[in-house]
Amino acid sequence: MPIDIRSKLVIDGKRLDEINAFLMDPNNKLVNDIISVVEKYGGPEEINRKAREASKIENLIAKLNKNNSPYLKDLKWLIEQREKGAFITVDEYRKKVLGDKAEEIDFNEDFAVTLEISACQQFSFFMKEARQAVEKGELMPGRFIRVRCMKEQEVDNDLLAMTAAMQIIGASWCETLDTKGTDGSNVHLGGPETITGYFGGVGQPNDYPIKWMEEFLYYYTNYGAKQVLNINPGTIFLGYLLHKLGIDIEFKISVFMGNDNPYAVFWTLMAARLFSRDDGSTSLIGFNFSNSVNNATIEFSSDIRKSLGLEDFVRFEHHILETWKSIVIQPYDRRDELLEIAPKVKNISAKHEGGEITIEEKREHPSDILDYFLPKTDIDEKGLMPFLIQNYLDKHEAVNNTARALTENGLSFIAASKLHHREA
Repeated sequence: MPIDIRSKLVIDGKRLDEINAFLMDPNNKLVNDIISVVEKYGGPEEINRKAREASKIENLIAKLNKNNSPYLKDLKWLIEQREKGAFITVDEYRKKVLGDKAEEIDFNEDFAVTLEISACQQFSFFMKEARQAVEKGELMPGRFIRVRCMKEQEVDNDLLAMTAAMQIIGASWCETLDTKGTDGSNVHLGGPETITGYFGGVGQPNDYPIKWMEEFLYYYTNYGAKQVLNINPGTIFLGYLLHKLGIDIEFKISVFMGNDNPYAVFWTLMAARLFSRDDGSTSLIGFNFSNSVNNATIEFSSDIRKSLGLEDFVRFEHHILETWKSIVIQPYDRRDELLEIAPKVKNISAKHEGGEITIEEKREHPSDILDYFLPKTDIDEKGLMPFLIQNYLDKHEAVNNTARALTENGLSFIAASKLHHREA
C-alpha cells in the first residue's frame, strides 16, 4: 500500500521539544536579553499595571493639564459632543443613505468591516476630522494608524492627546515606534535613493530588536500605548514572546512585511498560534496584506486563520486606497473587491491611506507616503501643513464613501464605537 505523501508533513513532537529546550536553556543569550529588559521594567505584572495607570483618561488629562496643553479644550469639546449625541448614529446614518429601506435590511454584524484611516499624523488632523464629522453627519473611523516620530509627538503632547481621544471615541489605534528602518539602524542605507537596499529587510539589524522592545516598554508603561506597528521578523517574534511572558502587547504587521500569498500568511499565523496564550489570544492583533493580494488570497488566508483558531484575534487589514505617490502604481482602488469579499471574510478592515482617485489626481500636493517621515519643523518650514491636512481629510472622505458603499450593499461597518454605535 503506497505511503500517504501528506503524512510526511507531520511535525514530530521531538522537534517541538528541541525548540522548547532551546527557549528554556539558561545560557540562551537571546532569551536572557529579553528577560533582562522585562525585569528592568519590573516584570510582566508591574509593566501591565503601569500601562493601565498611564492609559487612564484622568491621568492623561492630568499630564496635559500639567503641561498647560492647548489640546485640553479640544478633548473637552470632544467629550461634550459625544455626551450630547452630536455624532450621527449608525441607525441614523443608514437611514440617511437608504431612507426607509434601511429598516428592512438585516445587517450582518458578524461580518462588519472596520473603517480604518492612515496615517493620522497630528492631533490637529484628528480634530478637524471630528469637527467636520459633526457638522456634516459623517462617520469617524473605528481604527487609526499613526506613523509620526514618537519622540516628536511626546514633546508636543500629541501622544497624550491622541491616546486620550482614541479612548473617548472608542477606536483602536496603532503607533509606529522610532526604532525602524528610517532611524539609521542600517548605516549603509539612506532615504529613497537607497530604497532597493531595504528589500532584504526593513532596518532592524543586529541588536535593534532589543532596542525596539525597550522603546515599546517605555511608551507602554508611560503612556499606555499598547499597540504598535511591526515590520521585521525579529521584532514580530519578540512581540509573540513578550505576550507569552504575560505582557499585554499588541502589534499589527505592516504592508512592508510583504505577506503576499497564503503560504506567507500561514507561516506568520502559525508562529502566532504556537506562541499564543492558554486562552488562545495572541499579540498579533492586525495583519496587513501586501498590496498585491487578490480576494482569492484573502479567502485562503481566512481559512487558515479560522483553522488555527485566530479568527477573533487577528484582524485582516486591507488597503482600499493608497497614497497617490511613492508606494503603488496608480490608479489603485480596491473598494469593489472589498464589497465582494466583505460578506465572506470576518474581522477585516478597510484601510484608507489615500483619497479618491478623481480627487488625488487634481491636488496640487497629492498624498505621499514619504510625507509621513518628515519632521514637523520641515513641514512648517516648507509650508506643507495645509496640504497635509487636506490630504488627511481626503482620506476621511474616502472612509465615508466606503461606509456608504457598504451600506448600499446591505453590509455592516465598525466606526468609532462610542460615537456612532448607540441607539438613535
